[in-house]
Amino acid sequence: MSNEYLVGLVGSGIQMSLSPILHETEAHTLGLDYRYVKLDVDNLPAPSQLGDILTAARTLGFSGVNVTHPFKQAVIGHLDQISDEAAEIGAVNTVVFDGSHATGYNTDSYGYQQLALGSLVGRRTGRVVQFGAGGAGSAVAYGHLDGFPGRLDIVDIDTDRARVLADKLAERFGAHRIGWAPTGDVAALVAQADGFVNATPMGMAAHPGSPLPAGVIAAHHWVIDIVYMPLRTQLMVEAEAAGAHVVGGHAMTAYQAAKAFELFTGERPDSQRMLAQIQREVAGRLASADA
Repeated sequence: MSNEYLVGLVGSGIQMSLSPILHETEAHTLGLDYRYVKLDVDNLPAPSQLGDILTAARTLGFSGVNVTHPFKQAVIGHLDQISDEAAEIGAVNTVVFDGSHATGYNTDSYGYQQLALGSLVGRRTGRVVQFGAGGAGSAVAYGHLDGFPGRLDIVDIDTDRARVLADKLAERFGAHRIGWAPTGDVAALVAQADGFVNATPMGMAAHPGSPLPAGVIAAHHWVIDIVYMPLRTQLMVEAEAAGAHVVGGHAMTAYQAAKAFELFTGERPDSQRMLAQIQREVAGRLASADA
């Protein structure tokens, strides 16, 4: 097996992504020649269509690409095959090229599940509300239902998208475990819930704000925000002020990256080392911003 790898990240507004340094640092430790580049559609010459980017990457000898917002669902139509889990989730965030063949996988679900299993020990999960039913939200919902008992209610600004995802997951986990609601109901749902998950980009620099009105989170809640940059989003700051148990998304990013790294290379990385790396990088950027 070759120890030379060219990998990319396809998405919009990804210039702040830590994926390149996360992958490349781990590869260097393992003695691999590994380059990870950003393929940001906002900075590519027009027309930068998803299919054209994937074709170019494969032609240029890429081992594969990670796929992020807004392409995790759209990419499926450009692939030859997807894993069973990705098919159930309805989203792909990792594409592996093998000659002319492109296979899609979803490592976001694994990443979320590892994050939640490590941070919700002893916490009630009987009723949880999730905001976001897009590509990342689909994976998070699947990972949560697969890893925890209880009910999950999904809310999205696109009510039809929330309903479609809930119906799809009901086939796998049972209708009694999954529901959906319009955004106007989110405050009432959260008031009755044990926890809340933000599975949208809201909270990032490019998408400021919080998915919840102020004052909705209380001390008995736990909150997971899958955003990892900044380290503390508006939602997290407000939840911490209310006394809630709050968890950011850096661990999800590290675990999903470790799984993708293994798919690209066949080598098993040290996920804890990658987690420590992303924590250092985020803390360093925060310190630089505050200086």
